[in-house]
Amino acid sequence: MYHYDVKIALEELQEEALLPHPVKLRDMILRHKLGPQDAQVLNHDFQDYLTRFGELQKVARGILEKLAAGQRKAS
Repeated sequence: MYHYDVKIALEELQEEALLPHPVKLRDMILRHKLGPQDAQVLNHDFQDYLTRFGELQKVARGILEKLAAGQRKAS
């Protein structure tokens, strides 16, 4: 687990396609010194990320609920 380490989070994203949870991403942003313009751009990008992350959670939940209601193949 990367525990707010941006470099490790980026490596995990490249290697395993893991997206950081929005709370951890927000904390990573807050731990960096940013100028006003950079902060505004990152905030806008973060809001977009947050929206899409939530939408994808809903899609994944729907898929998992359908799978949970069905039966698994015999091994």
